[in-house]
Amino acid sequence: MGNQIVILIGTFILLLTGLLLGYVLSQLVLGYLTFNLLTFFGTISLILIFGTLYYVLFWQLKRGETQSQKLPQPIPEPLNEPINEPAFENQNYLKNKLISKLSGDAAAAERLIEQARENYPGMPDNWYCERVLDDLDRDTR
Repeated sequence: MGNQIVILIGTFILLLTGLLLGYVLSQLVLGYLTFNLLTFFGTISLILIFGTLYYVLFWQLKRGETQSQKLPQPIPEPLNEPINEPAFENQNYLKNKLISKLSGDAAAAERLIEQARENYPGMPDNWYCERVLDDLDRDTR
């Protein structure tokens, strides 16, 4: 809500300053306003105000976009698997590590593990997670 107020007020002042600057420059060009030290500094100050507001307004917009993109992703719930496996904790750790490498995309992690199971049948579950993690590391290099 605060960003929206800053953007709204900044846009209004930017519009008003732009209109005033355009009017002063047109009067100078048409010769209705004499060019002296006062009109020179007035025009320079309007240009500086306009440029500063323009920069701040778009900086605020860009900052708002990047903050909305950096919202924390929900942590996916652990996959439902039987706990009677001896390597369950290690497997759960590896799956969570894989999901974090994929920016929280649990579905993509499961797809990659299933693809590894199809390509290399008969291996332990931990091996598939390690294989996918190694493949991701290799691909990012």
